Amino acid sequence: MQKVQTPENKLAELGLMLPALRPTVGNYVSCVRVKELLFTAGQGVDQYHGKLGRDLTVEEGYKAAQQSMLNLLSVVKRELGDLSKVKRVVKLLGFVNSTEDFTEQPKVMNGASDLLVQLFGESGKHARSAVGMAQLPNNTAIEIEMILEVAE
Repeated sequence: MQKVQTPENKLAELGLMLPALRPTVGNYVSCVRVKELLFTAGQGVDQYHGKLGRDLTVEEGYKAAQQSMLNLLSVVKRELGDLSKVKRVVKLLGFVNSTEDFTEQPKVMNGASDLLVQLFGESGKHARSAVGMAQLPNNTAIEIEMILEVAE
């Protein structure tokens, strides 16, 4: 009997783990479900701080985006029970803490996008915006929010 490849199995094969949920730091919730859509609040990272183009390299930004996505997937797993209930990744919005002249925000955001495609295949391909920001809370390198289509 062949083992079913769940997103959680794929994470383990990649040597990645979902982190503990990060607490919210304001008057909001981590996600809101409206029928078959799940909207997440933005998730930053605890490990990467500073500006892309000055304090961090594109490679470090890529890792920060991957970590932000793992934080988001922890929220999704808590809400849905398991990641196999994700039918489609619809959209990502990525905010990159970067210098005024840094223009490689899309390369940084690939850290999140590549992980989603590895976990969900074609269903992980999504629309995306990657924008530079003058500053993010706690000087985090990145913050990402996402919209998912999920099983009822």
